[in-house]
Amino acid sequence: MEEQEKKVASSGMDKKVVSITEAARINNVTRQAIYVAIKQKKLRATKGTRWEIDVQDLEDYRNNKYSRTKSMFDGELLFDNTKGYFSVNQVADLLGVPAQKIYYATRTGMIKGSRKGAAWVIHKDEVSRYREEYLAKKEKAKVS
Repeated sequence: MEEQEKKVASSGMDKKVVSITEAARINNVTRQAIYVAIKQKKLRATKGTRWEIDVQDLEDYRNNKYSRTKSMFDGELLFDNTKGYFSVNQVADLLGVPAQKIYYATRTGMIKGSRKGAAWVIHKDEVSRYREEYLAKKEKAKVS
């Protein structure tokens, strides 16, 4: 095994490694986020005089990184846009309003959403209803 490693090293086929700082720059996150990923064993790294991260491991981490759009609840996709289910932030983007306004609307019942774990899930029909009943009225009030 050691002979193979020596051959790979001597043939110039060394793995490309980057520092935590460089990994953070590549992933557009903070150094702390990379460090936490290493500590949580989500990102492989070795520590010699400094942390070294293989570029392929960094790519694997980026591809498997947590994404709210991939969140599952009871075995189903939480925000399945193809079935018309959206997150608060997605609804805010669709309507062009701040996310806090959507959170407020769900808490007060102006938008009917359901809690799945810690997340609000809102159906597209509710988004349309809210747009017509509340936002359209507000626009009419501004015009007159």
